[in-house]
Amino acid sequence: MSIFMVLLVIAGVVAGVLTSSHPLPKSSVVDLGYARYQGVSLYNGVDEYLGMRFAKPPLEELRFRGPQDPEDTSELQDASKNGPLCPGAGDSVGDEKEEDCLYLNVYKPTNASSNSSLPVWVFIQGGGYANNANGNYNGSDVVKHSGHDIVFVNFNYRVGALGFLAGEEVRKNGDLNVGLLDQRKALLWVQKYIQLFGGNPDHVVIHGDSAGAGSVALHLAAHGGENKNLFIGAVAESTFWPTQRTVGEMEFQYKRFVKQVGCDDADDSLACLRSADIDTLQKYDVDEPFPGGSSTPKPLWYFLPVVDGDLVSDRLYNSFMQDKIVHVPLIVTDDTNEGTLFAYNASTADEVSQFMKNNYPKLNEAQLRGINKVYPLMDPLPKHAAYFPSAAAAYGEATFTCPGNLMTASMASYFSSDKVWNYRFNIQDPTNIAAGKGVPHVLDLPAIFGLGQTNSPSLSFANINQMIIPITMDYYLSFIKTLNPNTLRNANAPVWETWGNGTGQRLKLQTNKTEMEEVPRAQRERCTMWKKFAADLEH
Repeated sequence: MSIFMVLLVIAGVVAGVLTSSHPLPKSSVVDLGYARYQGVSLYNGVDEYLGMRFAKPPLEELRFRGPQDPEDTSELQDASKNGPLCPGAGDSVGDEKEEDCLYLNVYKPTNASSNSSLPVWVFIQGGGYANNANGNYNGSDVVKHSGHDIVFVNFNYRVGALGFLAGEEVRKNGDLNVGLLDQRKALLWVQKYIQLFGGNPDHVVIHGDSAGAGSVALHLAAHGGENKNLFIGAVAESTFWPTQRTVGEMEFQYKRFVKQVGCDDADDSLACLRSADIDTLQKYDVDEPFPGGSSTPKPLWYFLPVVDGDLVSDRLYNSFMQDKIVHVPLIVTDDTNEGTLFAYNASTADEVSQFMKNNYPKLNEAQLRGINKVYPLMDPLPKHAAYFPSAAAAYGEATFTCPGNLMTASMASYFSSDKVWNYRFNIQDPTNIAAGKGVPHVLDLPAIFGLGQTNSPSLSFANINQMIIPITMDYYLSFIKTLNPNTLRNANAPVWETWGNGTGQRLKLQTNKTEMEEVPRAQRERCTMWKKFAADLEH
């Protein structure tokens, strides 16, 4: 066992003994005006304030409406445990998932005061806009590893039907994209209150993974790219660009949901949905086929952000290609095999076409033939059918890698080629490889936040790939603190060159082999194809 692992085990044992025999000491009370919160002081010099309300419970008349300011309360609030997550697609409501879910967490250095003016790292969790899939990550490790020199924030937002039900009735008598509005509310909360925890509201960097990274893209393009000064840097980790339809194109979804819940005969269908029992709503908060698609296989995602003409003023391809984005230093990432967690286990080329058609119903026959041509039968992957690698490569590049490369290239072109970076995470994990997953979507999460700080399996990060953790984490912390991943990079890490103005170069993050590489010509050509298909991918 390495010294790193020995120290990790010792620290865990000591922390376990301390917390089991002695309750954690209480932190100082933070008065937010509407409520006073008291968290706990950990044994690593970090205070955590968990489960703080940043908005009023979105219940009853506030269901399908944008978030409202939290209510005042005079009683001291316990901030020692996480609040429930927001229920999403396929979720049942229970102790850990409740409709009253708009809570956030703050991790701060114990010694930080309102005068500390520390950089702030705000993490937007992913989950396909369908679930709070990366909720309540423990930020104490990155705060400690920063030299107790940052403040970390994460939060919940509404997802699935409660967050992204779309239709003209919602526009008329509620709000569209309330899940994104929840995110904006959290960012506004940070602007108003983070100084009380030692953070600098003028130095906020947002970071999201998967749908959280797609959300980062949407915040960069929000209100036509108008800068609301909510953040000064951004990280899009495995950015997720599914279909992005207009309200009119999603009218079928509203009508279908209303009928399923039993509100189709009501005089006011939206009022009926607001009065419906949450368990009834959640029964129909599931993936359904889109018009033009089939139910075999069902689409991967169903309740999604829509173009609303306000917060989401246009489709993302248009926003980034037309420079309707906020200009800030940017990191964009992907993993080598982005599509393996999502792809249909296709046995034939026709099944690949049907899988892509069900997720992108506007693709026509000529486009599907083009997709089959550039993603032909590939080398087999363990435990999967013959055309699974083709389906995984097609979906992974269409939905994650190529949109990420477009984000990178657009920001480099319109803002500054010296302030934009990109990496490909290529950690070779024997368990994933044996399972036919390769280097799957957001595998880098434990390398960013630390071993045991996420709900992602640690796998080989505890042994053969353990040294990629400090290298990855230091790049992130350097960017959070200085807006440049190189300034405070790990002593064992190479210089991470910027994307540049040409064909694009990126860092390949791999244990004992981290180095720069050019985006392969074949991938650039496939991404050009997806860009040509953009109008049909987003509808």
